[in-house]
This record gives sequence, C-alpha cells and structure tokens, in this order.
Amino acid sequence: MCLQTPVPLADVRTPAEFAQGHMPGASNLPLFSNEERVTVGTTYKQVGREAAILLGFDLTGPKWSGFIRKALEAAPQKKIAVHCWRGGMRSGAIAWALDLYGFEVYLIQGGYKQYRRWVLEQFEAMYTLVVLGGMTGSGKTRILHALQTLGEQVVDLEELAQHQGSSYGSLNKLVQPTQEQFENNLAGQLRRFDRQQTIWIEDESSTIGKCLIPRPLWNQMTDAFLVDLQVDAAQRVRALAREYGELDRDFLIAGTERIRKRLGHDHAKHAIIAIQEGRLEDFIREVITYYDKTYRTSLARRDAGRILTLALEDQADHHNNARKVLQALEAAHPVNP
Repeated sequence: MCLQTPVPLADVRTPAEFAQGHMPGASNLPLFSNEERVTVGTTYKQVGREAAILLGFDLTGPKWSGFIRKALEAAPQKKIAVHCWRGGMRSGAIAWALDLYGFEVYLIQGGYKQYRRWVLEQFEAMYTLVVLGGMTGSGKTRILHALQTLGEQVVDLEELAQHQGSSYGSLNKLVQPTQEQFENNLAGQLRRFDRQQTIWIEDESSTIGKCLIPRPLWNQMTDAFLVDLQVDAAQRVRALAREYGELDRDFLIAGTERIRKRLGHDHAKHAIIAIQEGRLEDFIREVITYYDKTYRTSLARRDAGRILTLALEDQADHHNNARKVLQALEAAHPVNP
C-alpha cells in the first residue's frame, strides 16, 4: 500500500478510533462523534442499512458546512485525501460533499483497515539489522543519533515509544502512544529505509514501557549482529546521575518500588535512602546491579559469533564513538549482519 500521499490526509473516523491509531500525518475530520457512531451502528444492525443512512444524515445535517471549513483549514489548496475504516460510506459521504464544494478529492481504497494490513506486513519483511547493545548508561541512544548524522539508517525505538525502557523510562513526563500507533509510526519509518543496507537499532527488551515490539521484528533483532559497547561503570554511573538528577524524588522512589523484588530488598532500600538524601550516584550504583545483570543474561542467549565487543574510553564523546562503531563493524566484516 503506497502511503506517499502528496496532499493532506483526512481521517473521517470518530475521535476515539483516531486516538487508538491513525496514519502518521493524518488529521481527524470525524463524520460522527463517538456516541453517534454507536447509534448509527446499532440502527444498521437492528433495523437496516437504509435506516442507518437516514439517521446518519439526520445527525450530520447541521455539520456539513463545518466539515468543509475544517477541510479548508487542512487543505487550503482544495486537494485532499480522505479515508474511513474500510473506504465505505463515511469517507464516501465526506468525499461527495467536498467534491461538490470544488475540492479535488482522493478516496483511499480499503481505508484504515487496508493500511493496518500493510503495517503488519512491514514487520514480516527482512531487514539488514545491526543492534547496538551495551549496559545501561553506555550512551547507546546518543550514539544512534550520531550515526544518523553520519548518514546511517537508524530506528530509535525509544523515541517512537516515548519511553526509555527502564522503570524510570517515562522520565515523569513522556506520554506513550497506543500500541497501534506505535506500530503505525514504526512501520512508516521502516518504509523509508533501504532494506539491503544496514539499519541500526538499539538493543531493547521486547517491551518498551507499555509498547510491544512486533514479534517478527523482535525475532530479527535477537538474531541480528550486535555491537556490544563496553564503558566502565564509573562513567555510566555519572552519566545516569546527570540524566536522572533533576527528576522528582517521589517519581524515582516509585520507579524503584516497581522493581523492588527483582532488584532485591537491600538494594531497593539503599537506593531509596540515597534518593531521599540526594545521593544520586549512590542510587544509580544500587539499581544498575539489576539492569547490568539483565543485560548480561540477554547477551548470553545470543550467538557469541555474532557479537562484536567494542570498548569506549569516553562515554560522552558520542560522535567519535559513532565513528569507532562504524570502523569496528567494517573491520569485523560480519556475514549477513
């Protein structure tokens, strides 16, 4: 399904449907409110199609001029693409009204339902992935961004998920997309890449906050060549203390409580006391014991022949480290990275 629409895209489904998931870049131009759609759907099932259509016109009658004004705001050049769930009556009705007003209207065949099929197909495709790994605080995300500035293809899963993956990953401010929207945004990014060329992706667990990495893509990630960044613990502690140092103490304590069982009672207790006393580096030293152990366990499950270990001296020199990563990968000449 080609989604490179050269004109603004209007999704005429309800606000609730749109919030659950939509095509990236689309604006919402709902024909019905959430409640109206339920009423029309019930009428369709209990009475019939014609009764539902009449009810739909009764409900939308006073709103048609508003639809046109909103469409003009989104598409002042009067060219617009529209879709609903299946490319049926809702998008057809809006397209008819806009066409009558003089818009050049493109109706997306198959609607959002067909688009979602396309999204899931993207995760079944094969990609030339290289995973950037390393213990927490190694600077993986910043190196990924530096790789991108060097012209590399990069997927930032944490940016797409709006979460950094740990118990503290929301940073007390990030709002995650729905699972459906996470998949839509991820598929849109993958579509832009050359599958035959290296695509860099950060080592993650199968879930990032509440967002689940699609299983077919996750399987490729676990089988992919991995560059294991090694940074000494002291540098990692300092970097993480800087990152979390300005966060609310109650938020940090709540995040620590969530992993108390996995962290261990003593580590959790000492971490919370350190937070309360403002000793951020001591707090980090306590909690990275759990995250380091988790990473080592994950690393042990991988094929050792597909792991490249790379020691970095200066964790903060992200652009130089990105160049070192590229040089190390080129020197290693992995088969089918």
